[in-house]
Amino acid sequence: MPSGYVDRGIIKWAPFDALVGYGAMIRELKLRLGKRDKPVLSDDQFVELNQRLHMAFYQESEISITYYDQGYLKTTFGKIKKIDTVAKVIILTPFARLNAIDIIDINL
Repeated sequence: MPSGYVDRGIIKWAPFDALVGYGAMIRELKLRLGKRDKPVLSDDQFVELNQRLHMAFYQESEISITYYDQGYLKTTFGKIKKIDTVAKVIILTPFARLNAIDIIDINL
């Protein structure tokens, strides 16, 4: 490599961004490649999540919940405002509403 060599980095790929739809296609591909299947939890893990959920509710402590949403794992924070056992929904403050079946992990 000559000592005067200067890499143009990403600039050399800039013309590809001018192609119609190429940028959108790359962004969509990155999104699809990041998707994953929903993790399968064992019965013991469900029991432990239920215990943590009720402990956080009765102690009114702030928690972080990791949940599955359309192929991605997301995390939210808050206090549990209500546990709806009929609709199987957890309502957090402020205004987060999660399906209980989508919850993967709870950290106190």
